Amino acid sequence: MGLLVHEGGRTVEADRPRPYVPQHYPRMNIAVCNTFWMSKTARQSPTAAGPAPDDVTAFQTAARDLVGVALRSLDALDGQVSLPQFRLLLAVNDLGRAPSSQVAHALGLGASSVTRLADRLHASGHLVRGTDAGHRSVVTLELSARGRELVAQVLAWRRQELERILDRLEPEQRAATAAGLRAFHQVIGDDYTQDLHGPMPL
Repeated sequence: MGLLVHEGGRTVEADRPRPYVPQHYPRMNIAVCNTFWMSKTARQSPTAAGPAPDDVTAFQTAARDLVGVALRSLDALDGQVSLPQFRLLLAVNDLGRAPSSQVAHALGLGASSVTRLADRLHASGHLVRGTDAGHRSVVTLELSARGRELVAQVLAWRRQELERILDRLEPEQRAATAAGLRAFHQVIGDDYTQDLHGPMPL
């Protein structure tokens, strides 16, 4: 049943409330008032339903696709280092020259595990170990030229692969996809993964 309103001395049924026309704007078009009323109602009403199942599935598929690109980029390692060793190289690449304890915290590993990984990477020429000038007992880790080259090679392959895939999309599709991903990142924020030990090789 609609709402009951009084009109011309009698009560009639209305499907919805009539738009309010301010008295100080007697010439305001009724259609304008209708549009305002509907838009205001739409803004105030919460979303009746969440994202469509197909939308969620599309993002899940995209997540697997992007992980696939990241994992395929590890083929560029060509057996030079293991995956745990490469994770350490990525961490040091992000941190720069840093105490081994800081690298261990970034990776979520114990000090002894990082020491073993660093020993192998130092022996293979991918990592340089040093000491802190102010604290001789503090061991620092830094990428060697060979280590920097390997990290850059993997990241460059990944970028080239993404460019190759995106080039197969129409310009409008590419722009819409990028806009959607930027909006997605803006919603979750930079802090979303900060409590996850990383960096992951992704």
